[in-house]
Amino acid sequence: MSDSEPIALRPRQAGDPRPGMLQSHPGPVPATSVFFDRRELDDILAVYGRKVAAGEWRDYAIDMGRDKAIFSVFRRSSECPLYRIEKNPKLARKQGAYSVIAAGGLVLKRGHDLRRVLRVLEARLRLVEH
Repeated sequence: MSDSEPIALRPRQAGDPRPGMLQSHPGPVPATSVFFDRRELDDILAVYGRKVAAGEWRDYAIDMGRDKAIFSVFRRSSECPLYRIEKNPKLARKQGAYSVIAAGGLVLKRGHDLRRVLRVLEARLRLVEH
């Protein structure tokens, strides 16, 4: 075998004693999971970056399941999430696919537009003078 010859890999057959070879798949992988697309992740990570810079948030996790995708925000990675940003396409025609849920399970905002839903996390406390 020379350096110019391509390496041909064959799918692994049942009972093949050589691990590490490519395994064959019985067919196409069904799209059963819900994902955040690039635009949605850009919007979420923009808010996340501002909160990290302010020292309020420190970690995140992304879960993609069959019914919904969840972006969880943590103050510390060892704690439960402060907020969950969920995308549930089954609710898209009803209440809106996007929601922000607090640690106790309270839905802070729900809607069809992710940027508008994320505004609930940007709320600033204002000093009220008498």
